[in-house]
Amino acid sequence: MKLGIGTYTYGWAFAAHPSSLTLAGLLDRACALGAAVVQIADNAQPDQLSTAALADLRRRAADSGLELELGGRGLTQANLDRFIELASLLGGRLLRFVIDAGDYRPEPPEIASRLRAALPRLRDRGVTLALENHDRFRAAEFVQIVQTVADPCVGICLDTVNSFGALEGPEVVVATMAPFTVNLHLKDFTIRRVPHQMGFVVEGTPAGEGRLDIPGTLAALAPHNRCRTAILELWTPPAATVSETLRQEEQWAERSMANLRCMNGLEARK
Repeated sequence: MKLGIGTYTYGWAFAAHPSSLTLAGLLDRACALGAAVVQIADNAQPDQLSTAALADLRRRAADSGLELELGGRGLTQANLDRFIELASLLGGRLLRFVIDAGDYRPEPPEIASRLRAALPRLRDRGVTLALENHDRFRAAEFVQIVQTVADPCVGICLDTVNSFGALEGPEVVVATMAPFTVNLHLKDFTIRRVPHQMGFVVEGTPAGEGRLDIPGTLAALAPHNRCRTAILELWTPPAATVSETLRQEEQWAERSMANLRCMNGLEARK
């Protein structure tokens, strides 16, 4: 599968006001890091871009030999329609979606019904939609939604850490979701006991330096031959200042990509 970065590789940079990283700058960083794919997700507000800006991003990516993917949040009818169109304008073949947004928290029957209704548009534009596992549903519930839709245009974006919020670790999530996974979010982590000993903290690490079994994850996905791209995401803890946080985030991205480029099963940019 092709190795990439995304706007959640640089979550702090895109959260800064004003953002310390532009989407054009993200494409430049992708090239410097050896990424083959760039996933532009909801934290960069791609739905606020003009048609001209989208066309410019598509041209820049093509000139750099990069594939683009899109990410949306809040699986309402309006959002789904808008982001399918945006993916098409960007030339992206994959649209990752987080179901919930704010107070919008639909139940599985509504989710499946909305996805089935979107199938003609997905097929027409050559887009595969990937539902990302977040912490409200367990892995088996995501699989049930995808099985209900029962179409290759809809699969799962497997995030290796999110499901801790649903009391499921990577072993359960990967084993359950692997046959349906079309996109992977590689997010490494560590778990440590707090100093007073009464509790634990789950915290991000550079990829390849934490507790995630990345080779095992890739090996579990490989036989199903559905997952085309793996996107590095980082949970970089904040430092004392914004500038230090942004510097650490960039260092983690560099270390992570160096570690990942050495792993079998991941194809970096030539």
